[in-house]
Amino acid sequence: MYPRIELSGWDDSASWEGGGSDPAAFSDIIVDGNFFASLRHATTFYIIRHGQTEGNASFTFQGRLDYPLDSKGLEQAGTAGAWLAEKPIDAIVSSPQKRASTTASIIAKACGLGEPIFLPSLVEVDVGLFTGVNIEAARLEHPEVYKKFQYGSWDAVPGAEHSRSMYSRAVASWVKMRELAERGAKTIVCVSHGGVIQWLIRSTFGAKSWLPLMPTSNCGISQLDMEPAGEGNPAFIQWSMVNFKVPAMSQGVKSVF
Repeated sequence: MYPRIELSGWDDSASWEGGGSDPAAFSDIIVDGNFFASLRHATTFYIIRHGQTEGNASFTFQGRLDYPLDSKGLEQAGTAGAWLAEKPIDAIVSSPQKRASTTASIIAKACGLGEPIFLPSLVEVDVGLFTGVNIEAARLEHPEVYKKFQYGSWDAVPGAEHSRSMYSRAVASWVKMRELAERGAKTIVCVSHGGVIQWLIRSTFGAKSWLPLMPTSNCGISQLDMEPAGEGNPAFIQWSMVNFKVPAMSQGVKSVF
């Protein structure tokens, strides 16, 4: 089994009661027009899931396990990098887990940039009991938990990270990206994981529950556009793409966390 990435500074327990980072710092923030009101120039954010791994191909819940990209994942990252190289990318942030960091580094090289900025807040959801377990094995070995998982997502899985923590981490990641924009970046790429991307999107609507899920294919690209609406006014923001797949990209399997 691949090594596990530990996330220090955040409480990852399913029954989170205030340990680690205080959720109050981010839990009431909505990443909406008011959140981006401080920006004085139009900004585009590309949110990208990492390329395919052996775990994805075998329908294994990876979570914090540090799976590397497989050959198809490397190809997908290269194709995404070539597509993004045609955009004026100013900065790239990424999860430090190998499958994301390698994807981000390939994109950075294609775009003529240095190493990405690695943010611990972008690591994948801790999937608790299901860590390293194939979907079918989870269903057969833990039938009652799996049944609850189908409607409660990771909040129903023992040892998994709670949605409250996920929301806070997503907002914390947006805060870092907003800081880059405040320092002049106009086009920012964020490379993360299927679970975290759910919350990067959900936090822009203030949604606090896992369902309904958004599609997040390997190297699928979602685009958030922000335009200032005048000093003191909330910015205009919209998702102009969700899970876009570059036409030349090799298609992988259905997404699994």
